[in-house]
Amino acid sequence: MEKLSGSLVPYDKKIGVLCGGLSSEREVSLRSGKNCHEALLRLGYKNAEIIDVDKDIAQTLKNKGIEIAYIALHGKYGEDGCIQGVLEILGIPYTGCGVRASAISMNKEYTKLILKSKNLPVIKSVMVHSSDNMAEQTSGINFPVMVKPVSEGSSIGMSKVNEFAELGKAVIEALKYNSDVMIEEFIKGKSLTTGVLDIDGNTVATPILELRTKTEWYDYEAKYTHGLTEFILPAEIDKETTERVQKLAVDSHKAVGAYGMSRVDFLVDENNTPYILEINTIPGMTDLSDLPAQAKTMGISYDELVRIILNSALISDK
Repeated sequence: MEKLSGSLVPYDKKIGVLCGGLSSEREVSLRSGKNCHEALLRLGYKNAEIIDVDKDIAQTLKNKGIEIAYIALHGKYGEDGCIQGVLEILGIPYTGCGVRASAISMNKEYTKLILKSKNLPVIKSVMVHSSDNMAEQTSGINFPVMVKPVSEGSSIGMSKVNEFAELGKAVIEALKYNSDVMIEEFIKGKSLTTGVLDIDGNTVATPILELRTKTEWYDYEAKYTHGLTEFILPAEIDKETTERVQKLAVDSHKAVGAYGMSRVDFLVDENNTPYILEINTIPGMTDLSDLPAQAKTMGISYDELVRIILNSALISDK
C-alpha cells in the first residue's frame, strides 16, 4: 500500500468512517463511528463521512472516491481482517492493524497460541466444536469455567458455568456465534484493561483501567449499561503489578503484529499474577468505552486520540 506523504493526514483527504457492518456488534460500532466522525469534523476533516458497511462496501468506496478509511467496525468482517483485505485490494489506506494481526487477534485460540509461544501468561483452556462428548473434550479443565465463542467480541455468546451439568447448554449458546468454542478456567480476580498506542514511532501503554461490575462478570450488559460497572482509573494495584501489566500489554501488541492501537484485557488473580485474556484491535470509541477514558488520563483528549488513530493509516507495511 502506498504511503501518504507527510507526517499527518492532509485535511482535504476524503475520509470514510466505516461502521455498522454485519456483525453482532453492529449497534456498538454505529455509536463508535458516530463519535469518531464528529471528532474528525472538529479536527478539520470536513470531507469525512460515515459509511454503514454492507456487502456492497467495495463499490460504495469506489463510488464515493474514499481516499482513507477510518475503521470503527467491531467484530466479524470488521475486526477480523476481512475489511482490511478489501481495502488492501482497493489500495485505500486504513487505520489500525493489517490483515494478519486483525485475523489473529480476533481468534482467541490463535491469539493464545502466539502469546504462549512468546512465554506470555494465559489461562488454561480447551477448544470444543460441538456439545457432544463434553467430558472427553474438557478433560483436565477445572470448574467453574468461562465459555466463549472463539471469534466474538463484547462478551457476546459468553457465559460462566459453575458445574459440568450446565456446560452443554452454554456450549450450544456459544455455537450460535462461532463453530469453535473456547472453554477457559475461571479465575477469580481483578478485571483490568490496558490500551496500547503507537505514537510517533513509540509503542506505549495507557494507564490501567480496573473494572468492578455489579454483575457476576464483565458481560455485555455490564459493558454497555450506565451504572453497572465502576471504572477505577488508574487501577488500584501496586506499582510492580502496574508496570508488569503495562509491559505485558505492549509485548502482546507486538507479538501479534498489531499497529496503531489495541486494548489488551487482563485478569489479575489474588496473588497478583496477571493473565492475558484477549487483544482487541479496534477498541470501542463510544461514550462508555475504555480506550478514550485511558487516553484522557494520559492527557490525550478524545479528538486527539482520533487523530492518533487516523495517522496510523500512514503506515505502508502492516
